[in-house]
Amino acid sequence: MIVRIMGEGQVRLADSHFAELNKLDDELLAEMESGDGPGFRATLHALLDKVRELGTPLEDDALEPSELILPPVDASLEEVRELLSEDGGLIPG
Repeated sequence: MIVRIMGEGQVRLADSHFAELNKLDDELLAEMESGDGPGFRATLHALLDKVRELGTPLEDDALEPSELILPPVDASLEEVRELLSEDGGLIPG
């Protein structure tokens, strides 16, 4: 799967990593719902760091269709709310 981190670029990520990423996504959603700004910020950083760690960056000139788009590291709670999928999280599943 191709994942885009807004403002950074794209990475190729194996589907096998989504269970691990969904745990962070669930934490992020809970922090958003409770209004826990510091927790939200820490978990967003952790989620993006994990995607960078597990993914393989695509070349800067590669233009693959992104199957998943994640917010930039400095996104606000409100900006992330706008990106949420129908099931409530950033990561489907």
